[in-house]
Amino acid sequence: MAAVVAAVSHFLSDCEEPTGQQLSEEDAVCTPKDQTTRLQTVITEARDLVQRVKDEVGAPGIVVGVSVDGKEVWTEGFGFSDIENRVKCHPATIMRIASISKPLTMAALATLWQEGKVDLDKPVQEYVPSWPVKTYQGETVTITTRHLVSNLAGIRHYEKNKGKDKDDKEQQNKVTKETKDDPEKKQSSTEVGKSDTTKAGKKGSQGKGEFALKEYYIKKHYKNVTDSLSLFKDDPLMSRPGTEFLYSTHGWTLVSAVVEGAAKTDFLKVMNKMFRDLGMFHTSEDLNEPIIYHRSRYYTHNERGRLVNCPYVDNSYKWAGGGFISNVHDLLQFANAMLYSFQCCNCTLKNKLAPGYLKCDTMRKMWGPADNTKCSWDKTADGYYGMGWGVIPNKVEYGHGREQRFYVSHTGGAVGASSVLLILPPKESTETVTDNLPPTGVVVAILCNLQGVNLNPLALEMAKNFEELTTD
Repeated sequence: MAAVVAAVSHFLSDCEEPTGQQLSEEDAVCTPKDQTTRLQTVITEARDLVQRVKDEVGAPGIVVGVSVDGKEVWTEGFGFSDIENRVKCHPATIMRIASISKPLTMAALATLWQEGKVDLDKPVQEYVPSWPVKTYQGETVTITTRHLVSNLAGIRHYEKNKGKDKDDKEQQNKVTKETKDDPEKKQSSTEVGKSDTTKAGKKGSQGKGEFALKEYYIKKHYKNVTDSLSLFKDDPLMSRPGTEFLYSTHGWTLVSAVVEGAAKTDFLKVMNKMFRDLGMFHTSEDLNEPIIYHRSRYYTHNERGRLVNCPYVDNSYKWAGGGFISNVHDLLQFANAMLYSFQCCNCTLKNKLAPGYLKCDTMRKMWGPADNTKCSWDKTADGYYGMGWGVIPNKVEYGHGREQRFYVSHTGGAVGASSVLLILPPKESTETVTDNLPPTGVVVAILCNLQGVNLNPLALEMAKNFEELTTD
């Protein structure tokens, strides 16, 4: 497969044009002319796609990074990382990665799993003795680490009353069904429905959706992951473990406690060692006190649609599920390490290759769809959740119809930040033996300093466009 030259030079502008990296004249000499032209064409198209999203949502700043076959081919910043001080986004800008923290945590857990220090099917109390025995509908149930990493444990997300809301909805549906053929009841039922809807809308988020939930804005600092379990450990389960997909960042806090118990080391020490091992030198926990160069500020829109600074939050209650910061280079580095691990056993030269950070078999289990899950970040694909990753499988339902490609990704939403990390492997089967050296495929990382922006569709479109640079 033809190699694509990595992005190496910076260019700056005095106006509001983006700052980024592209091919230098020196590198272009070493690159076939047609390949260079194709790369520049794809980058130009990608810039337009990013600018469209930026304009549509009113984002202050966006940073993108793309790699093809393990090589960075484009990283660029758009807009501002700091509106007030007129600091522009650039490839090294650091932002909250939000729920991309989950795949990072999964990788650390997977090393313990491979070493036999964690059994995914044992009760979590094996590693976290302080976790209480849970019940569901009066029956004692078991939560395992496997449940947790696929969001199947029944642990709530940020909303304490979600179970109550679900019961209310079921009751309303029951009332609607009972009164469907009863004119006398129909009017009163309709009035109740309208009233509840109106109240729910007002109580909602005043236009902020999920970000109206109070637990996004916790300011308390938790000294360790065990302490942060106190937020939810005594709350009732929302469903029987293993039966229903319920996305839960709190569940990943329990995962971090499992990691800590199995490794017999502080969770953040485990994570920071992994970051060093993978060359992710600009990834860390989101602490307010340290001086972190190139760190962005964070923004949202108020009720009048004006851009405002986000309030201070302390993310120590959710390191594993949404508490890390990084830049696009480090995220590409991480994703390619995962892709290499996924593919290295299928290379004809595998005996001469360095080992992957994780084993092939481990990666295939992580990137395989878990039973009873349903997950699609943009609601246009039939997807599932694996272990710490959203998984979109290959699917062709009709001849000459829509083709759904296999890829894995994770999006993120935090106070003042949105993110996505997407990996698009080649079309060939994961079982296909090839001469191509891993990693092969396209990785896209996007960070934005505005909350509530769905970046997965943009990342997928960009990945498919950059895939044109690969040749068989």
